[in-house]
Amino acid sequence: MSTVKVSLTVNGERHELDVEPRLLLVHLLRDRLGLTGTHVGCDTSNCGACTVHLDGEGVKSCTVLAVQADGGEVKTIEGMASADGTLHPLQEAFWNDHALQCGYCTPGMIMSAADLLKRNPNPSEEEIRHGLEGNLCRCTGYHNIVRAVQDAAKGAGDTTAAPPPPAAGRENAEAVAQGIKP
Repeated sequence: MSTVKVSLTVNGERHELDVEPRLLLVHLLRDRLGLTGTHVGCDTSNCGACTVHLDGEGVKSCTVLAVQADGGEVKTIEGMASADGTLHPLQEAFWNDHALQCGYCTPGMIMSAADLLKRNPNPSEEEIRHGLEGNLCRCTGYHNIVRAVQDAAKGAGDTTAAPPPPAAGRENAEAVAQGIKP
């Protein structure tokens, strides 16, 4: 099969790759770039586990062809933490508010919540629930997820104010930062 050259910036790093025209962005991220925090949950755009930011907007990467991202800027869950490893306020709030269980949906939830908070920095509970309705969680019941987004919006998820997780549980917080299932 023929290939097409695509050039995109992912988490601040420029990549030029030859891809099949039918390759989905989620598979480029996971299989070609090794960014496995972006999860494939359904391949039908129902679950939101594959949500990333493309040119600053939340998108389900299982519905975007890699060639459509040519020239674009992509941010994945791996790009949310700062360069020194400090968790993003949403990641910290998800940790502090116990807004994850199995962790599979967490990267997509965080990416969708970040998109929501960029557009609406002070959403109501109803607006948060509406903003996340494209993301499915089969474990939590959403209460703690909504609370984490509220806390991040209020600044309660600010990493300068939150105590670090206990050493015995730090590996789970680091897994959340990388979008890895704890």
